[in-house]
Amino acid sequence: MKQMFLSTALEFKEIETFEPGAWINLVNPSQEESVKLAEKFNIDITDLRAPLDVEETSRITIEDDYTLIIVDVPTYEERNNKSYYMTIPLGIIVTENAVITTCLQELTLFDHFYNRRIKNFYTFMKTRFVFQLLYRNAELYLTALRTIDRQSDRIEAQLENATRNEQLIDMMELEKSIVYLKASLKLNERIVKKLSSSTSSLKKYIEDEDLLEDTLIETQQAIEMADIYENVLNAMTETSAAIIGNNQNTIMKTLALMTMALDIPTVIFSAYGMNFQNNWLPLNGLEHSFWYIVFIAAILSTIVVIYFIRKRWF
Repeated sequence: MKQMFLSTALEFKEIETFEPGAWINLVNPSQEESVKLAEKFNIDITDLRAPLDVEETSRITIEDDYTLIIVDVPTYEERNNKSYYMTIPLGIIVTENAVITTCLQELTLFDHFYNRRIKNFYTFMKTRFVFQLLYRNAELYLTALRTIDRQSDRIEAQLENATRNEQLIDMMELEKSIVYLKASLKLNERIVKKLSSSTSSLKKYIEDEDLLEDTLIETQQAIEMADIYENVLNAMTETSAAIIGNNQNTIMKTLALMTMALDIPTVIFSAYGMNFQNNWLPLNGLEHSFWYIVFIAAILSTIVVIYFIRKRWF
């Protein structure tokens, strides 16, 4: 799928025919679309389709007619019937007349740009547009990390009575998300630092340099948050495993104590259920002796239960 957008002094609109200064957004483009665009802007088809490989690493490639920037962007993935964060590559190609973005799927990264929520966003200001994309991407990482932190808090609230592995699996998936985000953030940090250097091929103005510096700060902050949350999740995983084991032991202990309390009436009823010669058992000749025996068994079991409670075994 291909979309083209253009900013003017008054509006931001989608266009059908290419105009200089436009933004071209490709979402999982076909081979034919890629070939046509590569020929039009003199881009190596390999570079244009590189971001469609989920294993592609973040990098910068400088050619005569364009600059390719590949960064990782946070997105969602379904695992165990729940949504967790992962990262996929986003390619940003800066040519003389356009900015081209290409990715394997639609991204929430672009929502603020579609809705004109980004201050001083113009498609024809190519360098600033690229830096705005990188800054917004760093903000998405921070949002993703805060979401993971809230999810871990909800899991922690369920741990007290947990007896199954569901909470452990959820935390394992959150840890996996943290690993993906942290690895991608470190690669993105390298890209931002390279763009900040004097050897960068993109022309920068003072405002652009400030924006790039803010992007680097946000990225480094996200890395620090990822480190903290990863340590917290590791500790929570170990603690939750101990809590689940302890809860299961408590259940087994309770069942064992209940069995001991019920052993008393079982022994009594077993004795009265046996056949003796002349059958002279206590209370055998009394009227309503069955209820007397049940009452005595219940009293003895109650005494045992009270004893267990006083010992705080229950």
